[in-house]
Amino acid sequence: MAITDLSLFSMLRTRMQWHQERQRLLSENVANSDTPTYRQRDLAPLQFDKVKPTLTSIGLDRTASSHIAGSSGQSEGSRFGGYEVRAPGIAVNLEDEMIKVAANQMDYQAATTLYTKSLGLIKIAIGRR
Repeated sequence: MAITDLSLFSMLRTRMQWHQERQRLLSENVANSDTPTYRQRDLAPLQFDKVKPTLTSIGLDRTASSHIAGSSGQSEGSRFGGYEVRAPGIAVNLEDEMIKVAANQMDYQAATTLYTKSLGLIKIAIGRR
């Protein structure tokens, strides 16, 4: 059994990837704060009960001929780095964005610390430490 098959490591890795994508999105908000038509964006909170194994494009089924055909690609506002984006805000508030950046950084560091400590416990269990 590989370490990647353990659910704890899989969830922590997913959480760290989510924090990386959120950091990139928040940095775009800060960088475009002076752009008049730019609207702030943020990722939807990560919920592990709704995470799918692969985040590939999903096609829409037309159950009746009167239904509108879906587009083949996702719109820019609906996905960011494979994660769902919340509805856009009205304008960018730098103070709020910097608070989000700091909180995101602390959460990412907590996830990496937990990942490292869990690897240490696995090493102790197999006698390599």
